[in-house]
Parts: sequence; structure tokens; C-alpha cells
Amino acid sequence: MKQREELAKCSKGFAGKMYNNFGKGLTYYVVTDPRDDPINPKKGTLRYGVTMVSGKVWISFSRDMDIKLARTLLIGSYTTIDGRGATINLSNAGLMLYNVTDVIIHGLRIHGVVPQPASQLMAPGGKLTSLSQIDGDAIRLLSAKKVWIDHNTLSKCEDGLIDVTLGSTSITISNNWFRDHDKVMLLGHNDDYVDDKNMKVTVVYNRFGPNCHQRMPRVRHGYAHVANNLYLGWEVYAIGGSSNPSIKSDHNLFVAPKGKSKEVIMNIKGKGKWFFRSVGDVLENGASFKESVEGFVKPNYSVDEAFQVASGTIVRKLTRSAGALKCKGGSIC
Repeated sequence: MKQREELAKCSKGFAGKMYNNFGKGLTYYVVTDPRDDPINPKKGTLRYGVTMVSGKVWISFSRDMDIKLARTLLIGSYTTIDGRGATINLSNAGLMLYNVTDVIIHGLRIHGVVPQPASQLMAPGGKLTSLSQIDGDAIRLLSAKKVWIDHNTLSKCEDGLIDVTLGSTSITISNNWFRDHDKVMLLGHNDDYVDDKNMKVTVVYNRFGPNCHQRMPRVRHGYAHVANNLYLGWEVYAIGGSSNPSIKSDHNLFVAPKGKSKEVIMNIKGKGKWFFRSVGDVLENGASFKESVEGFVKPNYSVDEAFQVASGTIVRKLTRSAGALKCKGGSIC
């Protein structure tokens, strides 16, 4: 099991290295049962591991599983969900990270998430809590920090695939495959929630498409470094923002759709200015990028956060393994 901990040293971007997710005090927990009971989770289930195991926990899976979550799954601090070595499908309800830190979500296939009614469910720490009605997001971050979302495949959910809101920051979203979805990724709660001005998110090595329409990402107030991603068309726009967003589009590959919008950027009507900069992007099939004329802020990564951005000409190669990895024979890839 200790081999798995090496994963936490591989993160890049604003999440930094995930040193707090391994080492002293770590509990290894293996999911053996695909059933889900949101009120009284049974030992061996995924919900039991994220809510009833105290402290630092590393969760893996004994075999391939299709898990239909009965209600939203609340994830606690210092939790790693590691799907390597198995094919793990999560559906019906999504993951929520509320006011937590140091979380890794890796190697999952999340799809078919629908809105959930107000209900009671088990929360981290083994506490029964009441949750209001929830939109159908695959992964939702609220007031969360230091989160790494890596090598997941996300598609066909009712609302967004990833939402980063309510002051969440120090987030890296990497090596994921987003497909068959309308509004993909929201960074920033709404135009009036100015606390999101401190939000910093790295979006790197992801594959967007086929059939992604918009919000890849859509940014309010905060800063997004969007680097070395592959965009296989869009219906409305690829990257958008409002209310003083700063976005560095860095050596991405944008393949414009045939006969539709060729413009990568949308300055969505809202309050404030916008700061969009394109550096080394590769534009194919007539794609265009309208930069802002205003100032621009660099990522200013720390030593633990920094990484080398590659040429946009090799993005297809860089994103070839995006999404949940297909490991065989119990391998952890």
C-alpha cells in the first residue's frame, strides 16, 4: 500500500505537493462493497471510508465497481480517493468538499449525476447532518483549499462537472477527460461573491471533448492558469469570464468546431473588467483568441507548485492518457 502514497508527490500547480495526505497517522481503507447507505453507512462501503474513518485516510478499491450514490457524498479533510487498479463508476449523486483541506480525487469515472433533494446524511466525523437541495454537479468545492483532482473521467451530469466556489483556492485540476457535457467547469460562485478574488486554480493536461459546449473554464473574480489542455471543439465558447477574472491561456491546443463559433474566448456580461492572455496557444481549424487589452498577472508559483509548460504542438501527446487510467491486474499504474 505504501507504493500508492507516491502519488501525493506528483501534483503540480496551485495545489502544490500533497504531503499532508500520507505518512504518519495514515489509515488505509479498502472499499469492498459497492452499496451505499447515506444514513447508516456499512463497513466496506465508500461512504463508510469517507465519513466513519477518522483522521488521515487513503481509500482504494478491491475490484471494479459501479457505485450508485444514494445521496451526495461529503468528503472530509486529509482524504485520498484512489481508483487506480480498478474501474470505478460513480453515478446518481456527486462529491462535495465543504470547508475542507488536503483532498485528492484520482482515477474515478463520474457520470449521470442528478439533483438531490434536501435530506439527512452521514458527514465526515460520523456526524449525521442535514443538507439542502443539491444541484447535479459531479464534484463541487465550497470553501475548500489544497485540492487535487486528477485523472478522472467526467460526463453527462445534470449541472456542472466541477464547481470551485465560495472562496475555494489552491486547486489543481489535471489529466482529466471531460466529455459529452454542456457547462463543464465553473470557477467562482457568482458576480457578487468578491471573496473569490483570492481563488487560484491550475487547469492543466486535461482533454475537453468531444461534445463539450462551454465553461472550460468559466471564471469569476479569481485567477486561472490554463495550460497544455486539448480542446476538441465547443458549442458556445471554450474559456469565459466576468467580474475581474484573470486567465492565462498557456500553450493549449484549440481545435475550433466546424461551421460554428471559432472564437475561444467569451467576455460574459457582468461587473468589472476582464484579463485574458494567450501565450503560445495553437489555434486550429480557424480558431481565434481575443485577448484583453488590460494588464495581466503571472501565476507566481512557489517551488512546490511550479512546473514546466510544454509546447502547444505536443498537447495531443500530453493528453493522450487523460481520464481514469485503464490499469490491469490490480496494477496501480
